[in-house]
Amino acid sequence: MDNKRLSKGFLRVGELAKAGGVSTDTLRHYERKGVLPRPRRSRNGYREYSEEALERLRIIRQALTVGFTLDELSAVFKVSDRGGVPCQVVRNLAAKKLSDIEVQLQEMATLRNELRESLEDWDLRLSKTPSGERAGLLKALAARNAGRTSSNGLPFSKRNLKRKGKKNE
Repeated sequence: MDNKRLSKGFLRVGELAKAGGVSTDTLRHYERKGVLPRPRRSRNGYREYSEEALERLRIIRQALTVGFTLDELSAVFKVSDRGGVPCQVVRNLAAKKLSDIEVQLQEMATLRNELRESLEDWDLRLSKTPSGERAGLLKALAARNAGRTSSNGLPFSKRNLKRKGKKNE
């Protein structure tokens, strides 16, 4: 990065993008979503970001990696930028994300166990089925899981586990 530009206190869009490890399109998207303040414009129309924009960009990138959404960050930054204290909101959002992940992990563990049991059953069925004949594996799966449901009230299936995750978002 050009120290001459930094000494003037601004970065051009390409410089900020490179320093933050994102594309210029991503920066523009962050501006539209309200997580990155719109930069000032130079006399010739170039975007000029303050040095603080790089710190904000790093915060955004890290928050995204732990599950925050741009909309959540936008709301938090609006409060913060107006002098408010969004710390409890941030903490509550993170706690909710952790809770959701723990539920998903439990459901995935249940799915893993279901698949293990199914494979054991299928291996037994296949060992008893003459070559060239159907073992009815999927029918056996349906019969085995008839009436059993996941925590979202739907029959066990990978698709229903995904559906539950989307419902909570």
